[in-house]
Amino acid sequence: MARPKITIIGAGNVGATTAHWCAAAELGDIVLVDIPQAGDMPKGKALDLMEASPVMGFDATITGTSDYADAADSDVIVVTAGLPRKPGMSRDDLLGTNAKIMTAVSEQIRVTSPNAIVIVVSNPLDAMVQRCQQVTGFPPNRVLGQAGVLDTARYRTFLAMELGVSVEDISALLMGGHGDTMVPLPSCTSVGGIPITQLIDPRRLDEIVDRARKGGAEIVGLLKTGSAFYAPAAACAQMVEAIIKDKKRVLPCAAYCDSEYGVGGYYVGVPIVLGADGVERIIELNLNETEAAAFQNSVDAVKGLVSTMAELLGS
Repeated sequence: MARPKITIIGAGNVGATTAHWCAAAELGDIVLVDIPQAGDMPKGKALDLMEASPVMGFDATITGTSDYADAADSDVIVVTAGLPRKPGMSRDDLLGTNAKIMTAVSEQIRVTSPNAIVIVVSNPLDAMVQRCQQVTGFPPNRVLGQAGVLDTARYRTFLAMELGVSVEDISALLMGGHGDTMVPLPSCTSVGGIPITQLIDPRRLDEIVDRARKGGAEIVGLLKTGSAFYAPAAACAQMVEAIIKDKKRVLPCAAYCDSEYGVGGYYVGVPIVLGADGVERIIELNLNETEAAAFQNSVDAVKGLVSTMAELLGS
């Protein structure tokens, strides 16, 4: 029986590290794709990773290429291609350039892997996943974005640091767009089953939420020459695993919402059931007045991004 085929488009730090996590977990054979201008870089990274397999004890064929024909008939595709953020840049500053890159990538996906499930990571996330779905024409359940898994991981990390407890015991949920408008849900946050509101006072919790919102910018500021890649890649690998193994994980992801939450046809971060069919179900929560207002603000920001993207692309 053939192993699942996982293609990662963009062999930079996020893409290569996603390949690393996926290979180590033996999720399938992996194809790393990058632009021809990258030369043999993807081949070098693929070979280097494959040479780690005897040491780490995983079996996977890992291929580096600039030819999308090598990625044909992929089961899952992770799109990391695009310019990364630099200090002082917001995710939205990348909109015009990355929208054009996403268009070109999505056209190749549509032709070479018409049955794939696509996970978009490129920023600004919510607009990029919308563009990918538009260009591929895939059913919305087969195109989704990785954002909430990363945002929640950051949130859980900071809560564990604050309380001095294991990250494994922290369950949390964030919704909305990726970035400054994300919506924390303290009512869906607990530590070993204990509501977070019984362990951290509201003011301190707000500070931790704010740090999670700005988690990407904090990393960019520290690195100076790049953006986060270990945690984003780990979040991608968790989503790939949920699809490949049909795990039915309940995860916050950028999913296409029409009637759900009254969004009206946009991608935004919501809790979903993620399995072999991609987005198998969107879970609708009863938000309180404050949460609903914050979520609507986030949706409005996403709509603005998508509108601006359409203007930039002339469509």
